Amino acid sequence: MKEIFDFLRVQTISEPSIVDSFIVTAFVRLNKISIVNNSLVLSYIIDESNSSYERYLNFEKAVKNALEEFTLEHLCQLFEFVISPSDRVISGAIYTPLHIREYIVQSVIKDKDVIHKTFADISCGCGGFLLVVANMLKQTNGLSFSDIYENYLFGVDIKNYSIERTKIVLSLNALFHNEDIKGYDFNLYIADALSFKWSEAINGFKGFDFIVGNPPYVSAKNLDESSKVFLKEWSVANLGNTDLYIPFFQIAISNLMEDGSMGYITMNSFFKSLNARLLRQYFQELKLDFSIVDFGYEQLFKSKNTYTCICIIRNSNKNYINYKSLKPEHLGKSTANLNFDKIYYNKLDFKSGWNLKNHDLIQKIESTGTPFGEIYTTRHGIATLKNDVYIFKPVTEDDKYYYFIDSTKQEVCIEKKICRDIYNTNKLSSIQDPKKLVEKVIFPYLNEENTVTLIDEDSLSSKFPKAYEYLVSKKDILSKRDKGKGIYPNWYAYGRSQSLANAKYKLFFPKYSNTNSFFIINDDEQTKFYNGQALIGKSIRDLKLAKVIMQSRIFWFYLSSTSKPYSSGYYSMNGNYIKHFGVYDFNEEDIKYLLTEQKQVLIDKFIETKYGISLSDQ
Repeated sequence: MKEIFDFLRVQTISEPSIVDSFIVTAFVRLNKISIVNNSLVLSYIIDESNSSYERYLNFEKAVKNALEEFTLEHLCQLFEFVISPSDRVISGAIYTPLHIREYIVQSVIKDKDVIHKTFADISCGCGGFLLVVANMLKQTNGLSFSDIYENYLFGVDIKNYSIERTKIVLSLNALFHNEDIKGYDFNLYIADALSFKWSEAINGFKGFDFIVGNPPYVSAKNLDESSKVFLKEWSVANLGNTDLYIPFFQIAISNLMEDGSMGYITMNSFFKSLNARLLRQYFQELKLDFSIVDFGYEQLFKSKNTYTCICIIRNSNKNYINYKSLKPEHLGKSTANLNFDKIYYNKLDFKSGWNLKNHDLIQKIESTGTPFGEIYTTRHGIATLKNDVYIFKPVTEDDKYYYFIDSTKQEVCIEKKICRDIYNTNKLSSIQDPKKLVEKVIFPYLNEENTVTLIDEDSLSSKFPKAYEYLVSKKDILSKRDKGKGIYPNWYAYGRSQSLANAKYKLFFPKYSNTNSFFIINDDEQTKFYNGQALIGKSIRDLKLAKVIMQSRIFWFYLSSTSKPYSSGYYSMNGNYIKHFGVYDFNEEDIKYLLTEQKQVLIDKFIETKYGISLSDQ
């Protein structure tokens, strides 16, 4: 596909109607489709009389070079991928692979009779799901596409060109199967699904039999103002900063017939996300017949840094959720072939998040001893909001100054007395030598009797003239933090006040990790850290025990089962994900053993015996 996209980019062809004409013409010509009647498709055909014909021929050549065969699936891919980046951010459009769409459609219908049943996609994009449904209904019922499109398929999308492309895809699909009529009566609407009323569009509307789709991938920070207003009209999204996909569950369920079914491929962050707790509560209160196929940290959509799951929900009651953790490549034809774990709704906590993976073992761990968060305090590092100004690696030093090269390639000297050692603890997952992690940070604060005070500007300039001179040279850069809207005690203050106070006993660890090996204990009260996290303890011994626990197999099993997943097997070690880990109430003899035993395999076996769990079989 790259040659096709490169051609469009180099030729600066971005107007949707022109792009569509090129793609449609190529599809028709390369598949040798004869069109007599279909007015929609004919309106997009470029012939010799068109001023763009020569450019089109070059486009067709690019398509031939890129594809051995130009299929309807390639057509859907092209339509989704030629959306401009800015529109993609706003609408959250993304291409869903055919095998995922087919899996979802087969799973929602399962063994149900689909004769005279309605299907909808409430964020239909360019019509990929509707295409699968149309062909399934054609094969199952033997209906004409005209009948299917007019009576059984429904869709809505916020972008007018997406609805137009859905009409094109479905029309070309009919032509591909030798159905050529003048036009179709589509039930496709340009609207925001958050505010769209199906009862106003369809006479006597009582709900759909089936709803399928891929809700938009738009984070809360990228929502436009109208979407933010409409979002709050849905109870599951009326709290915090909610991502756009969250209310699409409630929208679908509220528009389903009784005993109707819906199926989504969507983000799995709603299992644990703080801003999805109302959605979890909604599910638990309704006790819906819910099946989840979770892809964990496996990225299905390579163009999106998202982690997904398939959700199949029947609008009827059941006391438990069916859950399966699976790699995408192991997906079969439908949920009927999967061996699900049963997780009862009354065992789930919507407030703290759903622990679905290895649920029974996780429940056992969390019910043991004392919650980790009640024993240890977790802190995030300092937040200057401009680390490349404040943090540096000295190239040399003397009795009074550190010397380093700044971002403008100028040598700078800074008074040692205003600097502190600082660790980038996120690098603990890639650098094992602690000495290589130590940098210096300009620290314009005074720590006195557990209070932190910003050094006033007169004192800063008189006591630390070199540091002051350097910071003044960066004043314009510092003023642009928080998009220029930040309110700080003074212009040279850090962007946030977190973790400024001294802490003597600290266990440094990264925010994200794919191993349980990297921790550093630090007892220098003046030492700071950034990017990662630290446990604050009462003594070195206290933190040594914490380190043993966090390096244990059972702790990592817990983390990888409950935390937010990232690519390459990385998991978040954020305090919210570890605070419920149950720490066994070890006695003094147990602690002595754990702090002296050198073999990790023996430590793991000892701890798991205390919990009554053996992970060697997991």
